[in-house]
Amino acid sequence: MTRELYPTARRENTVDLLHETPVPDPYRWLEDPDSPETKGWLLAQAELYAERRGPQRFKSRIAELLRSGSVGTPSWRGGRHFFIRRTPDQEHAVYYVVEPDGTERALIDPMELDPSGLTTLDAVQPDKEGRLLAYQISVGGDEESILYVMDVTTGERVEGPIDRCRYSPIAWLPGGEAFYYVRRLPSTEVPENETQFHRRVYLHRVGTSTEDDKMLFGQGLKMTNYYGVSVSRDGRWLQVSAHEGTAPRNDIWVADLTASPIDRPELKVVQEGVDAQSGLVFGRDGRLYVHTDRDAPRARVCVTDPAEPGFETWRDLIPEDPEAVLSDFAILDDLERPVMLVGWTRHAISEITVHDLETGERVGEVPTPGLGSIGGIAERPEGGHEAWFGYTDNTTPPSIQRYDARTGETTLWAASPGAVEVPPVRTSQVVYQSKDGTDVRMLIISPADDTPGPRPTILYGYGGFGLSQTPGYSASILTWVEAGGVYAIANLRGGGEEGEEWHRAGMLANKQNVFDDFHAAAEHLIATGVTTAGQLGISGGSNGGLLVGAALTQRPELYAAVVCSAPLLDMIRYEQFGLGATWNVEYGSAEDSEQFGWLRAYSPYHHVQESVPYPATLFTVFQSDTRVHPLHAWKMCAALQHASTAERPVLLRNEAEVGHGARSVSRTVDLSADVLTFLARHTGL
Repeated sequence: MTRELYPTARRENTVDLLHETPVPDPYRWLEDPDSPETKGWLLAQAELYAERRGPQRFKSRIAELLRSGSVGTPSWRGGRHFFIRRTPDQEHAVYYVVEPDGTERALIDPMELDPSGLTTLDAVQPDKEGRLLAYQISVGGDEESILYVMDVTTGERVEGPIDRCRYSPIAWLPGGEAFYYVRRLPSTEVPENETQFHRRVYLHRVGTSTEDDKMLFGQGLKMTNYYGVSVSRDGRWLQVSAHEGTAPRNDIWVADLTASPIDRPELKVVQEGVDAQSGLVFGRDGRLYVHTDRDAPRARVCVTDPAEPGFETWRDLIPEDPEAVLSDFAILDDLERPVMLVGWTRHAISEITVHDLETGERVGEVPTPGLGSIGGIAERPEGGHEAWFGYTDNTTPPSIQRYDARTGETTLWAASPGAVEVPPVRTSQVVYQSKDGTDVRMLIISPADDTPGPRPTILYGYGGFGLSQTPGYSASILTWVEAGGVYAIANLRGGGEEGEEWHRAGMLANKQNVFDDFHAAAEHLIATGVTTAGQLGISGGSNGGLLVGAALTQRPELYAAVVCSAPLLDMIRYEQFGLGATWNVEYGSAEDSEQFGWLRAYSPYHHVQESVPYPATLFTVFQSDTRVHPLHAWKMCAALQHASTAERPVLLRNEAEVGHGARSVSRTVDLSADVLTFLARHTGL
């Protein structure tokens, strides 16, 4: 495709001088989504995409495989339990309650709230007795959660709407008369460009005006802080935590609510100013359990007295494992010998071990259905001998498993409700070496037949924020492999697959390691005959969009096609848009001269070069995305369309009324089909 066929995009002579370095920004004008020029350019890009999109392949098969539906881990409150499930024909999952007699009722159906499908359920939290339910919804993908409270018995709203509750935890006090929550300050009280920030912790009494809510915490602290809040089951202990943006460290305080008023709790420091993450669980046995990576990058569990919770009192219960990352735990105490179930990921594969609660001695393991991913382990708040956990792998839709500590058996408790015929695939985990000799793991999903390659292949990666890429059911992956392709997922540095050291090896000054790991994954796939450079497509979204943006600018000859979704690409100005200011603890800030150097070295938008035959590239962005502004993709698209000499296209798929996260199933199917169609066309599938 020649550049003359692309919509006209004016190039400005805009140059910023930062730390004595000129930084060109020829498409700065595309940062204004409301300007007539930007709107005209987007309209022309939409027409170009519609013209070049071609017949949509794979759509019916993706939809069929998504008819598996899904099911979530139960939350027990009193005699009731709550869970989420999506049946084959539902656009969104529905939140249910099950009464003690087994009667099941739908409590929140997003499609009943809004038949357009644009409303999503963001979060839910039943009170401690299971009589009231706090839930948060948002519309059109903006993730600006509105908080309501429902009477579980009648289904009637008894509270709300309460706005500005994005990412708010809800910590109920016993009796359901009040809860702690997190809310942003009103826009009238903060500068215009800071309305996404400035969170505070409040106490709200059900049935009273939010004007009367008592602000408890956050005043005078950093505007980019996120806060956590929880209350122990007996109502005695309040826990407040603070993260600076997405930093891999937090501060924690606790208060004894029997010794100070609930609206003026006396908070005592557990951890402050320490470069580590910790979380607290107040046990039914009176002990405080600490899940921490302090002095243990792969995490450990310690115990202490909640009245004296400082670090110097912590005692190891479950020590750090040299190869596995400790992810979560649950306590089962209705036994002669109470135990702790401990969840681990060992090189991205989940397992659960059983330990004596008093000594930490390993006494067994929980049988699991296979080599896959385990969701959070749930117990009854009042104690018991049972636990529930989610399970999925590359060919198994989500299911809920029940473990009985008295018998040592795991049984299927709830399966995804749809019956689908999953294609046979072969999954293997390989180890390859990155540029600096570091061993990196990669999951490869390929057709079950033994036909030799090379095959059209999609390489996926993320590599950031300590997030692990683990096996999971994916209609899109299965559809691609069933059609004869290979799908590879690289466990890059920057993720959490090997613990916090692995994360930090791919953040801040070390970010290039992530890109090197990705290039090495591609080279390994080519060298081992899985694929060729002409058959290799790469895909990533959000931080993974940054990854593939860097990959296509650093090694354009290595990839035939790129799908770059909701990406960060202008790493010099990213802090000024969306939630960017909360991510400088992961990437660095252009305001600092040394950190500017890190960012400038790889910022994809600033490394687009004239007269380079770039891969076929599809940007998929979402107009209501309030995390990563679509302007990143708009500017990069314009730059690539101007610079590339390849006949392969650079296209923009700009979708309205959806955002960075949850969406309806039909929207998911359309996006997935467009992505696979594009990659198939340009890798030869």
